[in-house]
Amino acid sequence: MLKVLFFFALILGIGYGFSWVADRPGDIWLEWQGQRYQTDLIVAVTALVAVIVAVMLLWWLLRTIWTSPHSMRRFFRARKRDRGYQALSTGLIAAGAGNAVLARRMSARARGLIRADQEPLIMVLDAQAALIEGRYDEARQLFQRMADDPETRELGLRGLFVEATRLGAHEAARQYAETAAEHAPYLPWAAKATLEYRCRAGHWDDAVRLLDQQRIANVLDRHEADRLKAVLLTAKAEDQLEAEPTGARDSALKALKLAKDLVPAAIVAAKAYQREDNLRKAANVLEQVWRQEPHPEVAQAYLRLRSGDSAVDRLKKADKLEALKPNNYYSLLAVAEAALDAGEFGRARAKAEAAARMASRERVYLLLADIEEAETGDQGRIRHWMGQALKAPRDESWVADGYVSERWLPMSPVTGRLDAFTWKMPVNQLEGPVEDGSPSDGEKALAALPPVAKVTVAEPEQMKDAEAFTPETPAPMVIEQPKHPETKPVTVAPPAPKPTTAPEATKTETIIEPFFGRPPDDPGVKDPARSDTEPKTRLKLF
Repeated sequence: MLKVLFFFALILGIGYGFSWVADRPGDIWLEWQGQRYQTDLIVAVTALVAVIVAVMLLWWLLRTIWTSPHSMRRFFRARKRDRGYQALSTGLIAAGAGNAVLARRMSARARGLIRADQEPLIMVLDAQAALIEGRYDEARQLFQRMADDPETRELGLRGLFVEATRLGAHEAARQYAETAAEHAPYLPWAAKATLEYRCRAGHWDDAVRLLDQQRIANVLDRHEADRLKAVLLTAKAEDQLEAEPTGARDSALKALKLAKDLVPAAIVAAKAYQREDNLRKAANVLEQVWRQEPHPEVAQAYLRLRSGDSAVDRLKKADKLEALKPNNYYSLLAVAEAALDAGEFGRARAKAEAAARMASRERVYLLLADIEEAETGDQGRIRHWMGQALKAPRDESWVADGYVSERWLPMSPVTGRLDAFTWKMPVNQLEGPVEDGSPSDGEKALAALPPVAKVTVAEPEQMKDAEAFTPETPAPMVIEQPKHPETKPVTVAPPAPKPTTAPEATKTETIIEPFFGRPPDDPGVKDPARSDTEPKTRLKLF
């Protein structure tokens, strides 16, 4: 564009110049060897411009003739190079498609048209063809030659790293990755592999340093780099917690500044403060992360901060957590569990049922079964909640790449990916969608809950008739026949009792139908109000 503008500006300037000369007429003469030559000014200027143009054309013609041999050689060399690059391109495409025969043929043609020392892509094509044909030793030698060349060092290290990983030589792969990361920290594969190896070895400071280099090289954006750095600092704090609580606290607090919702960092910081007997700051850390992300591990750590707290004290702390995050599933569970420990069964039941309506999970049904056992002991209702727990989806856990862990880990044991664990429901236990307008699973479970079965034992007045029927005086049995005009009830004498060595050996069973009342007594506990000579009563529920 600039050249076009310059060309038009030059033409405009020349035209303006000729116009200026034409508007100012005059004569010009030249005396040379006694001869005088006279002409108009415009003619003289035109002749001068024509002479200059003729000289320039003559110079270009002479220069073209002089440099023609070199120009011809350059033309044929460029044509040969173009054919070589065309063969190289075809060979690389064939290698990518897995056609080793065509890749080899194009590599040989490219070597004949292009010098191999001037084009490193020829070695790349040879290495790819060797890998396709299964000649791994030759491929490693080519990659090593590329690694020794500064121009192709990164490509050679990449090839050596892949081959070492394929062969299971993890130490060699680690060295290749670290070498590539030192020379080029902007390479994603080198930085990722080096981070993985350093994290597995527990070298958290080196991993953080490499992560900072990646951030400076703009390999990672700011948010992702801050998150990964927070994960590394949390892992470092977990390792320091036993030996250096102060260092663990500092690392965990730095992690929380980078990722405020990182639950493991808050738990480690709270434990470090707890070891320093600074419970107020530990509670503040847990409360802050609870506002961001309610989590059962945070609730457990918060309720167990002070070892000497009673169940009532823990219930007050659970109420505070619920006030910080009301209408939350984990808040309701924390209050329900604390109320159960404190013996407030009504409140525990109400919170647990509210949590069940909010999310149908295995944990809340097991909690309801515990509340039922502690409050009423009704086996029917307990079995109902246990059955709901068996059918309900599993509780949320730390999951990474399909692997379920009981505790948070900084990296996935399956793929080695950093910050892979998330708190979610396992994939194979996902709950199906709930239709609009239909009650949730928790509401269905609550609606299907059977009433409390109450059974009473007959009073002494009611047992007089039972006491009258002793083995010594068997009572007659009356068998009712079908009603008919010609039939009458028939009295049948009962069989004589078998002789026993002691009168205590014979027992009488009284089967009492269940009805609403207090629960039956434990048959294994002896009633002090009854004597040993009284007949034993067995309670049976239908």
